[in-house]
Amino acid sequence: MQKNYFGIVALVVLVGVLVGGYFAYQYVKFHPPAFLIKLLTATKPPPPLPIGDAAPLTVPEGFSATIFARDVSGARVMTRDPKGTMLVSQTGEGKVVALPDLDSDGKADKVVTVLENLKQPHGIVVTCPSTGNASADLPDRQAGQDGCVLYVAETGELKVYTYDADTYTATYQKILTTFPTGSGHFTRTLLLEPSGTKLLAAIGSSCNSCEEEDARRARIQEIDLLSGAMTSFATGLRNSVFMAFHPVTGAVWATENSRDLIGDDIPPDEINVIEKGKDYGWPLCYGQNVHDTDFDKSTQNPCTDKTPARIDLQAHSAALGLAFVPEEGWPEEYWHDIIVAYHGSWNRSEPTGYKVVRFDFSNDGILLDQFPTDFITGFLPEGGDENSAIGRPVGVMAEPGGVVYISDDHAGAIYKIALTQEAM
Repeated sequence: MQKNYFGIVALVVLVGVLVGGYFAYQYVKFHPPAFLIKLLTATKPPPPLPIGDAAPLTVPEGFSATIFARDVSGARVMTRDPKGTMLVSQTGEGKVVALPDLDSDGKADKVVTVLENLKQPHGIVVTCPSTGNASADLPDRQAGQDGCVLYVAETGELKVYTYDADTYTATYQKILTTFPTGSGHFTRTLLLEPSGTKLLAAIGSSCNSCEEEDARRARIQEIDLLSGAMTSFATGLRNSVFMAFHPVTGAVWATENSRDLIGDDIPPDEINVIEKGKDYGWPLCYGQNVHDTDFDKSTQNPCTDKTPARIDLQAHSAALGLAFVPEEGWPEEYWHDIIVAYHGSWNRSEPTGYKVVRFDFSNDGILLDQFPTDFITGFLPEGGDENSAIGRPVGVMAEPGGVVYISDDHAGAIYKIALTQEAM
């Protein structure tokens, strides 16, 4: 009798352990803790960049690849100030820096700290009266020499500064609005609307897959620059890290990092055309309105009223920066194409991404080829794993004259990709 009793107790304990383990696994699968993600994504430091101007990258014939700036650890978002100086957010370092090239030799003369001691700054936007989009009526603002305003999106706050392009200095004015903090995606990317009166802010999810409790998450928000009021622009977006306006149609395009832990090749990462008021499906749907039955067990398809991706990308590529190629100074075959940075996978049996690609589009935004063309490679040696990566591309800035800048948060560099004189 006593033996049977202990046997029943042992069975109950075993069942409890198995059931508890299953539910613990399910929770961690959909809500992986930050320490676990950090552990899984940790890689060896990259080798130092080679001495000299040449970048260790492969680019198409007719282009050159050089190192515009070194020692920009964790470089992410790039923009220009009113006098043409590049500003860069160093998210991991908590800085915004300026990279002046005063002698126009194609290399930054120095790295100047504009702001420091910030909490994971990512999105940066400069507005000035000379550009016609300054917030001239912004209250409580002391006009700088150029009347310029610098907006910096930290993980929990959108801060406003006056900015002096001659001295590369920023003076704090106020917090315009706050963002949700805590677990999950921490970058906050900004895009200034053409009116100059509102910003779009991409705020990622708090989890891998879940029903968000904070309605500000997993969507793109619209922020009024005068009042700081934040309203929903588009929903169902797990992590739209970068955004850009189409130069002809004016539509907002965004990359989207889809969920993890359901396979090497699903779900696809995405490029979306963001329309106000639309729902892009996460966490219930992905790609071309495919029902995520791993997360949602309902028998009815919840995806019929969602907006599908414009382009499905290779799963786990971690698409980040995107930019439209301008017409001026570029071969016609490149006009209005999209250049996209694949930051690279961390949870795939064979690494993917670690490159910059180009999608061929017509001038009015019609995709001509669903398969991209490699534009910049060499960030990951052929056959190598994540630990052998020499870099991971993040931001893309395409400019007139056949020039593209790429930020690399792994190597801590900014690369300049330019058409050669022979090609021009």
